[in-house]
Amino acid sequence: MFIDTHLHIIDKQALTYPWLADVAPLDRDFLYRQYAQEAKRVGIAAALHMEVDVAPEAIDAETDYIRGLSTEPDSLIVGAISSCRPEEAGFPAFLERRRADPFIKGFRRVLHVMPDELSETPLFRENVKRLDGSGLTFDLCVLPHQIPRATALVDLAADTQFVLDHCGVPAIAAGERHPWQENVAEIARRPNVVAKISGVVAYADAGTWTVETLSPYVEHVVDCFGWDRVVWGSDWPVCTLGGGLATWAAATHALFAGATRDERRKLFFENARKLWKLDLPA
Repeated sequence: MFIDTHLHIIDKQALTYPWLADVAPLDRDFLYRQYAQEAKRVGIAAALHMEVDVAPEAIDAETDYIRGLSTEPDSLIVGAISSCRPEEAGFPAFLERRRADPFIKGFRRVLHVMPDELSETPLFRENVKRLDGSGLTFDLCVLPHQIPRATALVDLAADTQFVLDHCGVPAIAAGERHPWQENVAEIARRPNVVAKISGVVAYADAGTWTVETLSPYVEHVVDCFGWDRVVWGSDWPVCTLGGGLATWAAATHALFAGATRDERRKLFFENARKLWKLDLPA
């Protein structure tokens, strides 16, 4: 069974997503009901919703919308990773509101589409440091050349648990491994970072990738982080760009066919259950 640590729900009737206009294949509704049917078929037992970079004024509305989905009968959703804006002066008050909400398990500020310097501004760094001791995670979605900047954030907030999304976003379609390979190894030296095995099918050539295409990238991440510091995510519906949820689940099983049962359980389920303190059977 999987805990999906990276589910996106897109409902254009309910929320506003400015970036979708530039990504035509995703510029439509991807609703929970569609996800749940397929997720249950591939063995997903629970899911964390990952913020979808809604318009800033819709951040609270996104949380409320996802909370509503979590209350539906037999819902897979057990929590949410909220969007945030650490570059803004209002972040401390925002953080205090979120800390009081047990449904919120962590935060993400998308950085891979932002100027490299954003995470280096004094206010951004000061506000990320405020996460220390909060018990809330911070997801890092960065390009390979931005990983050193992410590493600097990690060093700044040593008591915050960070999550490196999508294996560090390697350029798989281009066959590039540098500087991604070295930068992943360096950030993995920090004990307060876990890596998310997710998203890689979207970074491969949709028409030609195979398990062998993905394997060197995924194996490098696991080798660097170890089995106790990796979690799994679907990245639905972005994974539809590379074949879809069922295809990614099948590829995952193939990629880790040589792992032990205990190693697979850690990656697929147990590490996420412990990291986000999810009330699920062990």
